[in-house]
Amino acid sequence: MSECIYEFRGLTKEYEGKLVLRVDQLDVNRGEVFALVGPSGAGKSTLLRLLNFLEPPTSGYVRFLGREFSATKPMPLELSRRVTAVFQRPILLNRTVWDNVKFGLHLRGRRRSAQRIEEALEQVGLRAMAKRRARTLSGGEAQRVALARAMVLEPDVLLLDEPTANLDPYNVGLIEDIVRTLNEEQGTTLVVVTHNVFQARRLAHRVALLLEGQIIERADVAEFFESPRDQRTAAFVRGEMTY
Repeated sequence: MSECIYEFRGLTKEYEGKLVLRVDQLDVNRGEVFALVGPSGAGKSTLLRLLNFLEPPTSGYVRFLGREFSATKPMPLELSRRVTAVFQRPILLNRTVWDNVKFGLHLRGRRRSAQRIEEALEQVGLRAMAKRRARTLSGGEAQRVALARAMVLEPDVLLLDEPTANLDPYNVGLIEDIVRTLNEEQGTTLVVVTHNVFQARRLAHRVALLLEGQIIERADVAEFFESPRDQRTAAFVRGEMTY
């Protein structure tokens, strides 16, 4: 049996009294790529924020590595730092690529990190651009810098929010290859939020469909795409945007 790294139980999230997310039960297993799919406004980014401990649930809890996170129980810093995220529009410092990748290590007081930074830049194919200013980068290059900045921290869990939105096919392929390498060679657990069902099928071990703040179906990738149990999942997989 796979070890659960995250457990959601009886969780809700409200904003100004409006219920935007309700997850009765959800587990994410250590070492898997777990994809969250669904239309815009379904609650995917809200769920990702809870996974990243950026804000607490309104009720219920998230358990991470056996530690409970709820409205009354914050996640200890030493555990929350084992999770990092890369968002759709990464914010980079107006410095060099090297300085951007180094930034998280600097905040955490890690010294003698040059070799690790070089390795991360090599992994994302940007070692030759280490001295380039961030403002001169293309969208795909900036996203790969953000990935390197997250990877250099060696997190247990990497959260990706629409990691290839608006990128050309070349950069999509590069980033998907990086995700596979992180998972297969380094054992990183990844949660990928994407509206792209084809990407979810290429990358994930398991997939969950989120609609109107609720998980409609979750299954192994083959079952999810080839024999979904819920008609709404089947419609979503077929590209019938009826929501």
